[in-house]
Amino acid sequence: MNSLTPYSFFLGEYRNQKVIFIQFDTNPILISEIKELVGAAWSQTHYMWYVPDVLEYRKLFNLSLDFTIGCRTLSKINFHNQKELERMVSQLLLKGYSQSTVRCYTQEFAQFLYFIKDKEADSCNEIEVREFLLYCITELKVKENTLHSRINGIKFYYEQVLFQPRIFIEIPRPKKQLKLPKALNSDEVRRIFSAAKNLKHNTMLKLCYGMGLRLSEIINLKISDIDSKTMLVYIERGKGKKDRYVNLPESILEQLRHYYTTYKPKEYLFEGQYGGQYSSRSLQKVFQQTLKEANVWKKVGIHSLRHSYATHLLENGTDIRFIQELLGHNSITTTLLYTNVTDRTLRKIVSPLDFL
Repeated sequence: MNSLTPYSFFLGEYRNQKVIFIQFDTNPILISEIKELVGAAWSQTHYMWYVPDVLEYRKLFNLSLDFTIGCRTLSKINFHNQKELERMVSQLLLKGYSQSTVRCYTQEFAQFLYFIKDKEADSCNEIEVREFLLYCITELKVKENTLHSRINGIKFYYEQVLFQPRIFIEIPRPKKQLKLPKALNSDEVRRIFSAAKNLKHNTMLKLCYGMGLRLSEIINLKISDIDSKTMLVYIERGKGKKDRYVNLPESILEQLRHYYTTYKPKEYLFEGQYGGQYSSRSLQKVFQQTLKEANVWKKVGIHSLRHSYATHLLENGTDIRFIQELLGHNSITTTLLYTNVTDRTLRKIVSPLDFL
């Protein structure tokens, strides 16, 4: 769509669906442009065209990306602090933080703003922050990881927006729980692939496992990132904005070609219903549904395919340093967690119960 054409856009809801209303003076050319958009429809009630409110259409129409924290929560934050929240989002974007980090920090900082009520955030100090963290621990019973996220969000505001680094010097961080990666065994992985009948879904899940990709990395893959001659895949701006190459499994090559000719993606290797990259939420739902159909009852997310990739490589004798590079870990300490899952020597120890 030409941005110079006289379109006006309004966010709203229609028939229990979030939509973007499109308003313009009646013109056959403009109407034909709207009709080309996937999911475009006419609302007789509002007397306007509308499309689903999805990320790709927000980008197309140059609308702000959705970093909202929910109308109920936002309405309980005073006007001054809403402006402080906006300042924080702007600073996060200017510093080049990822969308997921912006959303996480914004949501967690909003919880602090809701807690302090009518107090102005930029006049608060260590006392208010301590009271909030104690409230999270004693009343809300939040887990350690959530508490760390809240500390990070508040810390960013005071140190990077207000430039007050000393406020956190005397505030201790809770000890993090050491969680081992949850991996699937080889039989469970095979059952998952067998249960995923849809060609696109099956290909996505196989690449997540076969290359040890994060959720964000699989949906960010572009057609140009795949090099079938060298059998390498370029992973651009992985976690920590770190680029790397991973090996393309030979067993997936023919299926990948079949997928490409069937779906004909334009830019991203896996595209959504309305174009652009596939939704991370949709892929998570696909994985959970496939788990049920495969009769795998472990409580795991799609990230378990990446954990399984690393675990199975280690079990097959791959050097831990190569696994670190393939996974894109900055520290070998992170990769070494998999040795706790795969130590075959420990598994051979027989419980004294078995000798009775």
